[in-house]
Amino acid sequence: MILPVEVKKLYYRYPDKKENILNGINLKVGSGEILVITGLSGSGKSTLCYCINGIIPHVYGGELKGEVLLYGKRVEEMKIPYISTKVGIVFQDPDTQLFSPTVEDEIAFGPENLCLDRTEIGARIKKTLRIAGMEKYRFEHPEHLSGGEKQLIALASVLSLNPQILIFDESMSQIDQVGKNMIKKIAVDLKKAGKTIIMIEHDLNDLGIADRVLVLKGGKLKKFNGTL
Repeated sequence: MILPVEVKKLYYRYPDKKENILNGINLKVGSGEILVITGLSGSGKSTLCYCINGIIPHVYGGELKGEVLLYGKRVEEMKIPYISTKVGIVFQDPDTQLFSPTVEDEIAFGPENLCLDRTEIGARIKKTLRIAGMEKYRFEHPEHLSGGEKQLIALASVLSLNPQILIFDESMSQIDQVGKNMIKKIAVDLKKAGKTIIMIEHDLNDLGIADRVLVLKGGKLKKFNGTL
């Protein structure tokens, strides 16, 4: 069976480092699954995300060994625009993802770059705003929104590309409990729709929605036993 995400014997070292941050990672993630990866700061959680969504090796240099497969195809052989239709990532700080003058423009940006027609773009804007519960902010400037609202708009902009794999890279770390609950509910709904969800988390209180929890320690993924 071809899996959405499969990582095989993955090693990675940043250009300015002498030691690997990832040391032989093996990972399989299925459709309709929420996987949470936890670990201490600097353990390589975000690095692993960047390998899955192609930022490594397409943007960052360094030494990479092993394989990352999306639906059976090697990430390093894919182009970034194609990867973006398969994997969407929501970062810790939404301000790094938001740059348009209105929420509507923000969400339309990705589909426009895919050269979709206006009707389809409009439908995606409407759908993703509904999923995020942000319909009333469609014509607002993102700078006028709260941190949690910005994070929901960042998520909506990612969902507008209709990726089958969603990565949440500590996306709940800077928002209040209401925002966290909203993102967790959306993640569960996406799982029910058959999406593959990978959540990077350091707060052990946010692990409840996971089907599996793994900890990244010493460059390797291990079964989580309750402590970091």
